[in-house]
Amino acid sequence: MTDTDGEYEKEYADLGATTQEAMDIAETSMDIVRQFVPDETLADRMRQKSVHSMGDIEFQHLIRFTGGDELDDDEDAPVRAGARAVLEEANIVTDITMPQAGITGRGHDCAKHKAIGHGAELAKETGMTRTASGVLELDKQGIYEDSIATVGNAPTAAFALADCIENGTRPAVVVATPVGFVKAEESRQRIREVSEEYGVPAITNVGRRGGSGLAAALTNELIHVAKDVRTDELELERVADDRRADEGEK
Repeated sequence: MTDTDGEYEKEYADLGATTQEAMDIAETSMDIVRQFVPDETLADRMRQKSVHSMGDIEFQHLIRFTGGDELDDDEDAPVRAGARAVLEEANIVTDITMPQAGITGRGHDCAKHKAIGHGAELAKETGMTRTASGVLELDKQGIYEDSIATVGNAPTAAFALADCIENGTRPAVVVATPVGFVKAEESRQRIREVSEEYGVPAITNVGRRGGSGLAAALTNELIHVAKDVRTDELELERVADDRRADEGEK
C-alpha cells in the first residue's frame, strides 16, 4: 500500500463506498434524495441521510433538532456541535453493537465505545436492562462527557442517558433514534426535554420508527461534516452567520 492509499483509507467514504463504482452509486442515490429534500443547511444534510437510511422521503419531517451551541440555538447547532466533537477526537459511545458497527472508522480518530457489556453487576442487582446499566457504568467512568452519544436501539439506554444529563453529564451531542412500540417515543421525548433544559445539542426523531441504521447514518454524517471542515470546504461559523442573515431577511 502506498502512502496515498494509506491517506485514502483514513478519509471518510460517503455511505461506506470505497471503490469508484460504489462511490458513483452512492452519489447517484444522494442526488435522487436531494430532489426531494432541501440542500441548504447542515440540518438538511441530516434530513437527507435520514431519508436515505429509512428509504422514505417523508421521514425528513420526523427529524428533530434541539439544544444549542456557542453560536446559536438554531437547527444546525447539534450538527455543528457534533462536527466539532469529531474534530476534537471525542469518544463516540453507542448503546449496542449494531450502531457501533455501522459508524465508519474512516475520516476520524474518535474512539468508539458501546454501553452493552458494561455494568453487568448493576443490572443483576437492580434488574435494569443491560444497556441502561451499561450507560450508567460508562458515565461513572466519564466516557460520556463531551462525547458523541448515539442511541440506536434501546429506549432504556436513552432514559438512562437523560438521567445522566440531568445529573450533570454533558455530551457534546446526542443522536437518539431508539425504535419500537414500548417507550421508544417516550425515551426520545425525554432526550429532547433534557436537551432543551440543559442546552445539550440533540438529534432525535418522532414516531415509532428509527433504529441502529438511522443512528449510524446520522452519526456518519457528523463525521462527513467534520471532514468538510477539515478540508476547508465548510466553515461552521460562516454557515451560522449566513443562516442568521437569511432568517433576518424573511
